[in-house]
Amino acid sequence: MEELKATRYPLESIAPKHRHMNYWDMFATWVGANANNGTWFIGGVIAACGLWGGVKALIVGSAVAYVFLALVGLIGYKTGVTTTGLSRAAFGIRGSVGPSVVNLIQFIGWTAVNTFIAATSISYLCNSLFGWPVYGKPGGNWSLLFGIVIMSVLHLISVMAGQRSVQLIERIGMILVFAFVVWETIVVFRQTSFHEISNWVVPVKQRMSFGSALDSLAAFNLAWVTAGADFTRFTNKKSVATTAPFWGALIGVLWFAFVGLFATISIAITSGVYDANNSDPSTIAAKLGLGALAMVVIILTSMTANAVNLQAAGSALNNMMPKVSLKVALWIVTVVATFVTMIPMVVGSFLDTFTAFLDVLGMILGPWMSIMCVDFFILHHGHYSMADLTNADGPFWYRMGINWWAFLCWALGVVFYLGLQKITWFDQTVGAAYPVMLIVAVIYYGIMKISMWRKAA
Repeated sequence: MEELKATRYPLESIAPKHRHMNYWDMFATWVGANANNGTWFIGGVIAACGLWGGVKALIVGSAVAYVFLALVGLIGYKTGVTTTGLSRAAFGIRGSVGPSVVNLIQFIGWTAVNTFIAATSISYLCNSLFGWPVYGKPGGNWSLLFGIVIMSVLHLISVMAGQRSVQLIERIGMILVFAFVVWETIVVFRQTSFHEISNWVVPVKQRMSFGSALDSLAAFNLAWVTAGADFTRFTNKKSVATTAPFWGALIGVLWFAFVGLFATISIAITSGVYDANNSDPSTIAAKLGLGALAMVVIILTSMTANAVNLQAAGSALNNMMPKVSLKVALWIVTVVATFVTMIPMVVGSFLDTFTAFLDVLGMILGPWMSIMCVDFFILHHGHYSMADLTNADGPFWYRMGINWWAFLCWALGVVFYLGLQKITWFDQTVGAAYPVMLIVAVIYYGIMKISMWRKAA
């Protein structure tokens, strides 16, 4: 009976002999994950801080988030288990469904973000080739819908090709992105000087506070942290699991967000109007006159990001429903993402949908990552037993398979986030996301230590 209970909640762990991801592959995966259209768009959004405010927010907000990516990457390397699978230790074997649902929703959401941007590029291509209306013009919804279908078919092909296809897409994507970024940078500085861009003043009504920018970037970057172990579990060296994700993700986000930041300000200067909606890569490429080739590159870079997004969403669904194979899970999330991509068409604004999405992620992801890192590195001294992660009679069963204290701390994190956001000092300086992570870490550690002492007594 005890053996039966121990196998009721199976969990896949990649054995060291099956780990073949080298430093270049891991580095390329995370550069490719961030060197995409969503990163470009977030760079344009924080242009509302001005050039130097945006640069500072990008460096600080991204570097802090990717320290956690390295930490989660190390846990994946040590255990061979996905991030949502690892959440069983802190949240309970059954309770890990909570983080899995969050990852499932958010990575389907990120897939939709990149698909929408790529579909917009396809609508521009259809305008050039067939004279169809561009999205945003009367009748343009049909060309956008056509683009969504095309992108979804490409994603399904990628999913069928498996893990090796992800590595190939990332490698090709890096080369294309590098060429495209150099090209666009040259075009931007031909139209606008660096002096003009650095001295551009944001219109008062559209100005974003530094703390708000940090919170937006925390939500954007921590989203990748929740998928860290999904990829580092395929590595066989500590450095590949830690420094490669850190530097790859950081270089990727700074590289492409800077492009969005500079290009959006450049368009604001040349047009005389700052509009965050112009942060959309397809719109920027069109306004800069980059032509059809730029649209093709935007489409391909969407595939590099979504190769990671779909893998993370599929892993989350697989953890929730172990009887569903990873390949089937990937098919399911790809199809669901197709329909989610259409939400901005209903809402009427991609920017409003995107910022609302970031707000929700900002209050949820930080506390989760904080709890996981404290649980592994401090409470369990950097070691989890696979037997404990699958055993219904083990220490991670807690009460009814759920660690209610972890969920309480998670909920408190959301409450603290909403409260700190309303305090002017936090809004103007450090934001709410990272202070809340620290607060939740302390509370979770204290509660779990007291709980351990009571059990020992």
